[in-house]
Amino acid sequence: MASRSFEPGAFEFFDELARNNYREWFQAHRADYERLVREPLERIAARAQEAYGPAHVMRPNRDIRFSADKSPYKANAAMSAGRSAAVYLSVSGSGIEVGGGLYQPTRDQLAKARAAIADDGVPARELAAIVADLTAAGFELAGPPLKTAPRGFDRDHRHIDLLRLTHYAALRSLPRDATDRMIDDAWQQVAPLIAWADAHAGVARDDPARR
Repeated sequence: MASRSFEPGAFEFFDELARNNYREWFQAHRADYERLVREPLERIAARAQEAYGPAHVMRPNRDIRFSADKSPYKANAAMSAGRSAAVYLSVSGSGIEVGGGLYQPTRDQLAKARAAIADDGVPARELAAIVADLTAAGFELAGPPLKTAPRGFDRDHRHIDLLRLTHYAALRSLPRDATDRMIDDAWQQVAPLIAWADAHAGVARDDPARR
């Protein structure tokens, strides 16, 4: 029987952090964080890097400079792997969230992707099919989408739902006892969306877009 990717203690760590989100508690429990959270995440990231490109494990610290919430630590730990669009995994007290695609596309990426969709050709039909397959498999698109058509596009376009997307990414939840195989299977399911974003949004050339 395959072993689980994260031990129960990883989720318990985040449950406790939610009640004790301050530096002294975290430092006192840093060894638990390293063993239960960081090390498994680094291992998963190393595997992902082999298949999808450069991997990055996010820091546990929050940027609180411009936030009213001064809690110093994030309520989850996450990693991504890819050169533009990427696979993604997050672990928290709520469980495991996995998926991938292109998050927070820049202005130029949005413009390229929306132009491909608006042409109503093969790329639009491909994206519609990918989104339908992922939704049927239990994924949710990252959002929220725009409430109306983006500027310069027809609100009656037959692919208006795709034009209103602000991310080209999808996520789903996995059980706490999920295995590496289950994570890999989810990443394989989002691989067509990653390929679509790489082909039709490309690599970022400017700052994150205003949506």
